[in-house]
Amino acid sequence: MAANMKDVAARASVSLGTVSNVLNHPDLVALPTRLRVEEAIRELGFIPSAAAQQLRVGRAKVLGLVVPDIANPFFTEVARGAEDAALESGYVVILCNSDEQAEREDRYLAVLESQRVGGILITPARKSLKPLSRLIEHGVAVTLLDNAAPSQDVCSASVDDTLGGMLSAQHAISLGHTQLVWLAGPRDIPQVSDREAGLMRAARKAKVNVRRLAAAQMTASSGEAAMEDALTKGLEFTALLCANDLLALGAMRALGRHGLSVPKDVSVIGYDDIEFAANAAVPLTSVRQPKYELGYAAAKLVIGECEDPATHAHQRVQFQPQLIERDSTSRAPRKR
Repeated sequence: MAANMKDVAARASVSLGTVSNVLNHPDLVALPTRLRVEEAIRELGFIPSAAAQQLRVGRAKVLGLVVPDIANPFFTEVARGAEDAALESGYVVILCNSDEQAEREDRYLAVLESQRVGGILITPARKSLKPLSRLIEHGVAVTLLDNAAPSQDVCSASVDDTLGGMLSAQHAISLGHTQLVWLAGPRDIPQVSDREAGLMRAARKAKVNVRRLAAAQMTASSGEAAMEDALTKGLEFTALLCANDLLALGAMRALGRHGLSVPKDVSVIGYDDIEFAANAAVPLTSVRQPKYELGYAAAKLVIGECEDPATHAHQRVQFQPQLIERDSTSRAPRKR
C-alpha cells in the first residue's frame, strides 16, 4: 500500500501542513522538524506521491465522470449531483459511459488523462483498481463513486449495500415469505456482491433458503429474460428480490405474461428507488439510495484533492440505504 501525506505526518508527529511545507517551502520549517519529516518520507517511500503532486500543476478544471450505464436513471441522478457540485467550484464534467466493459473504460481513462483533466469520478467496471493506480501516479485525482475504497490511497463515496441487501431480505421475511428468489446481475460488480452478501446473511439468520438467478446485465430486458427462463422451467417462489429496479421492472413483465399477479402471487422488491419505481403500474417496493447526494459528495471529494493536493486527506464517505415500502409487496400467500 502506497504511503500518503497523512502517513508521513503521523510518522513524523507533525501536521499535514508541516509536511506540505517541507515538500514545497522547506525554508519555512525549522531544521529539526524538517529532518524528521524527510526521514519519515524516506522510510515510507513517499517520493512517488510527491512527484504526482507536482504533475497536477497545469491540469484543467475539468472532471471526468465514468459510469457503467447512463441509460440507468440511477446514474442520471448521480451525474446531476456531481455536475451541480462541479459547477459550484468552477469545474465542468465530461460524462463517459463504460457500458460495463473494462476495455471501453480503459479507452475513456486514456482519453481523459490525455486531456489533462484535474480529476476522475468513476464507478469501475471491474473489481481490480490497478488501472486507476497509474492515473494517481501521474497526478490525476481519483474518487470512487458508488464503490467503497479498499484502502486509504483514494477517496470514495458509496452506500452500505450490504445493509441494503439485508433490508430487502428482512422485509420479505417479515411478511412471511419463505420461498425467496434473488435476481442478481454479474458477480464481478462489487455492489451486486455486497447486496447479495447482506441478503444471504439475513436469510441464513432466519433459516430461509434463497434461490439465485443471474441476469446477464443490470437491465430491464435482462431481468425479463432471466425471469422468463426461470418460470418456463417451473421455478416456484413467493418473493422476488432484485439487484436493481430495472431488473425488477423487467421481471414483473415476465410474471404478468405467466399469469402471476404482483403482489397477490409474488412480492417484488427492487433496489435504487429510481423515479420509475414509484410510477410503475404496480408501485415498486425498493431500497432507496441517496443518488443525488452520492454524486455531489463524490465530486466535492475529488475537487478538494484537485484544489489542494498537498494537504488533502483521503476520505471514505458512506451513506445509509432505506427500504421504501409500496404496493409490490404483501403478506405471503398460503399457497400458489
